[in-house]
Amino acid sequence: MMLGQEHAQELGEHAAGAAEKFDAGKTIIHHVSNSPIDEPLLHLPKIAGIDLSVTKHVLMLWLIAVFVFLVVTFTVRKFLKQERPIPVGFMNALEALVEFIRDSIALPNFGKKWVNVYTPLLLTFFCFIFCANAIGLIPVFEVLGLLDHFVLHTGPDSFIKHLLEGGTTATSNFNVTAGLAVITFFAIIVAGSRAHGVVQHWINLVPHGLAWPLYILLIPIELMGMLVRPFALTMRLAANMTGGHIAILAILSFVFLFTEMFGRAIAGVGVGLAVSVPLATAISGLEIIVVLVQAYVFTLLSAVFIGMAIHVHH
Repeated sequence: MMLGQEHAQELGEHAAGAAEKFDAGKTIIHHVSNSPIDEPLLHLPKIAGIDLSVTKHVLMLWLIAVFVFLVVTFTVRKFLKQERPIPVGFMNALEALVEFIRDSIALPNFGKKWVNVYTPLLLTFFCFIFCANAIGLIPVFEVLGLLDHFVLHTGPDSFIKHLLEGGTTATSNFNVTAGLAVITFFAIIVAGSRAHGVVQHWINLVPHGLAWPLYILLIPIELMGMLVRPFALTMRLAANMTGGHIAILAILSFVFLFTEMFGRAIAGVGVGLAVSVPLATAISGLEIIVVLVQAYVFTLLSAVFIGMAIHVHH
C-alpha cells in the first residue's frame, strides 16, 4: 500500500512537472490565432445560425478600418482647405500612392475607360491590407500586457486579459482574406457584366469558334478557374502573414527550449544572444518587406483578374 501511494505521488509530481514545461506549439498558436469563439471579447446573438460575436480579429478589422478612414479623410480635407493646394508631408506620400496604383496597376489592366471606376477599389485594398499587415508587426497588446502585469493588475476574467488572447494580424486569418477575395470575385463578375453585358460576360469565359466537343472540357475548367482565383488570393495573403510570425516565434522559442534541455538559464540566454535574437531580427526585417509586397500583390492580382473580365483575351 505504501509503495503504491509513493508511486502515485511520484506520477503526480511528474505530471505536474510536465504540465509546467514550455510548450512551443501551444505558445506559437496562442500568439497567431484568433481569440476563442467560445470566449469572444463581446457576445452577440446568432443570426441564421452564424455567431456574430466580436473576436480579437474582428476588433482589429474595426480599428484598422477606422484608422485608415480617419487618417485619409483628415489628410485630404486639410489639403483641400488650403488656398493653394500643394501636397506636402504625408499628403505628398498619399498622392504618390494614388498615382502609382492608378497609373501602374489600374490603367494597364482596365484601360482609360474604366480606370477611374475601379481604382478606388484597388486603393481600398492596398491601404487596408498594408495597415493590417503593418499593425501586426507592432507589439501593441504585448505592451498592454506588461502594463497590466506591473500596473493595472486586472483579474483573470477582465476585458484586458481577454484582449491579450490571440494574434493582432487580422490578415493572417483565412476568414479575413477570404472576405477580401470574395469582394474581388464579385468585382470580376460586375466588371465583365458592365463591359459586355451579363449574358455575354458568361459567354466570354470560353474562346469562340472552337469545335463543340471542346466546350464540354473547357466550360468546367473555366468555371473552376473562377473559383481558384479567389482561393489563391485567400491562401497567399494569409499564409505569408502567418508564416512570418510563426518563424519568428519558433526561433525565439529556442531560448526556453534550451533552458529546459540543459536545466540552466545561461544556456537559453546564450542561444538567444547567439542565434535567436539575430535570426528573429533578420526575419522581422524581411517581414517589413513582406508587409508591403503582399499588399501590392493582392492589389495587382485583383486588378489583373478584373482586367481579364473587361478585356477578354484567349
